[in-house]
Amino acid sequence: MCISTEFLAEAVYLSVDPYMRAYSSKLKPGDTFLGSQVAKIIESKNPKFPVGQHIVGYFGWRTHTISDGGTTTFGNAPMIVPNIGTLPLSLALGVLGMTGNTAYFGFLEICTPRVGETVVISTAAGAVGSHVGQIAKIKGCKVIGVTGSDEKGKWLVNELGFDHFINYKTDDLDKALSECAPEGVDCYFDNVGGDISSIIMRHMNNFGRISVCGAASTYNEKEAKASTIQRSMISFNLKMEGFLVQRWNDRWNEGIQQNLKWIKQGKLKYRETVTEGFENMFEAFTDMLQGGNVGKVIVKV
Repeated sequence: MCISTEFLAEAVYLSVDPYMRAYSSKLKPGDTFLGSQVAKIIESKNPKFPVGQHIVGYFGWRTHTISDGGTTTFGNAPMIVPNIGTLPLSLALGVLGMTGNTAYFGFLEICTPRVGETVVISTAAGAVGSHVGQIAKIKGCKVIGVTGSDEKGKWLVNELGFDHFINYKTDDLDKALSECAPEGVDCYFDNVGGDISSIIMRHMNNFGRISVCGAASTYNEKEAKASTIQRSMISFNLKMEGFLVQRWNDRWNEGIQQNLKWIKQGKLKYRETVTEGFENMFEAFTDMLQGGNVGKVIVKV
């Protein structure tokens, strides 16, 4: 006798992230676009996923999903949203979800920051970058954010506590780094790759550490290109490591609970760029890729 364990989930919030551009080339016409969402269970035959519960599911760009609670085509199995009190449910896609854990594990485990060190972050006003910078401050580091507008930079410094910002569109990045970090850079959290990263790496100290989270500057490239990092890697004895956050799946709740604790303590702030309407998913996605967002990009269904 076959017993059904399926449930029907209705999307409430959908996540929009830069990595989607990189993975989109693997999709075929007619495939559901990838991504995660906070959804509400509206029908269920699965006691582990009762009606009324909210979950995080990697169901892609769709409003309704039938699931049996197993691993999806896009990623991990659905997870019950943890108790976050009166905070917005959308945070389960941001600082209290994959975004937050990307910052938490990707920075702390790979860069291993120490008090007094200098940290540089590219796309610093984005969801992950703004989070990493605040963790670096919590750990007693000097933090420099590289971003694409003065408005975003002022938010980083005035509200999030970054020590400096550099507008890569209007400033001479090489010169600005010499002025902001005359002592050199110890840790670099890389979200972009390309020329920006090559310049930053020339300012790194001996035995500096680089965490490679993304390569936004290359997501439209059809073929991989060698960048000019090898000389810096050799000259400064640098350690550079890329990662996918799923490698810490066995510690997932650790990251969520620590980020939640920092929010409650007032040490971690967040901002969301929210677009209303499922029909505006693509607009929110392209706007994010063009730098139109501050913090996490969310679509409210």
